[in-house]
Amino acid sequence: MNRYWTLAQRPPPPWPGPGTFRLVEAPIPTPAAGQALTRTIYVSLDPYQWGYKRRGVEPEGAPCHARSVAQVVESRIEGLAAGDFLFCTNGWAEYGLMGEGVARPGYMVPRKLDPAVGRISHAVGVLGMLGLTAYAGMILQGDPKPGETVVVSAASGGVGQIAGQLARQRGARVVGIAGRPEKCAYVTGELGFDACVSHLSPTLPEDLKAACPDGVDVYFENVGGAVFEAVLPLFRPGARMTICGLIAHYGDAPDANAGEREAEAARARGVTVRNLFVGDYVESHHDAFLAEVAPLVASGQVRYREDIREGLETIPAAFAEMLKGGNFGKMLVRVGEDPTL
Repeated sequence: MNRYWTLAQRPPPPWPGPGTFRLVEAPIPTPAAGQALTRTIYVSLDPYQWGYKRRGVEPEGAPCHARSVAQVVESRIEGLAAGDFLFCTNGWAEYGLMGEGVARPGYMVPRKLDPAVGRISHAVGVLGMLGLTAYAGMILQGDPKPGETVVVSAASGGVGQIAGQLARQRGARVVGIAGRPEKCAYVTGELGFDACVSHLSPTLPEDLKAACPDGVDVYFENVGGAVFEAVLPLFRPGARMTICGLIAHYGDAPDANAGEREAEAARARGVTVRNLFVGDYVESHHDAFLAEVAPLVASGQVRYREDIREGLETIPAAFAEMLKGGNFGKMLVRVGEDPTL
């Protein structure tokens, strides 16, 4: 049987809790011509997935959307064989179909993975859409210059840790915003950021101002709320801001428009504001991103931390924990055996 999680509460509450999701058992699907059956190994848990659910994007009873790493069980697609590893979108499920006629929210064309290039889990992390998100937002939109001050919120998270390191590679001074003391210590000690302040501090605005005495030239926004308010008065002339995520507002009503309010406030200070939709960069920049970042990861110049939980059953609790900032690094759940380890 195939087990998967689906959304049980419609509309969902502001934040997930007990009873928000339901575990379903159904027959393992059989691939038709032009399709392949895949076994999920890793499920990526990311804040944007809650937005999918809050906006009612996922059909009732369907597996919750997520980017995944899987292995082919049975293939009826030329050039794809049993045993091949893929980046795909099986979601919160043990098995999934890919190929002709497969359509679901967030479906992406699967990509074959080569374990010799790097850990297969990196396909939903530093060498996947998450890494491309960091690259597009920081390098293509933020365009940090040597000596400029860059601030990254959620700096120890999956996107933030990569974005900040890429800015350091460009010669910028990078200040992170994270939570617990061990996260801030990781950001400066392991990732090489120049400074890190805690959003849990009652003196966050003062702490950030002390860490950015010359102001802020580039802000990579992952959080919003009080964190944005601390950054706002520090913007310098010509500053750029990329809105990647607003996790502090994911419990708001879907039409609350927190991003628009932030953008307006920043533009009032002369800041160039761009919203980040990683799908806009897949075709045009994916290869350039891999060519630049994969060697940096292989050489250790870009470090990357994963927070891996075990078992399909743990997904809802891990997802809720991630939304509250309880993860330390990129949150993944290992649903099935990884034969490359």
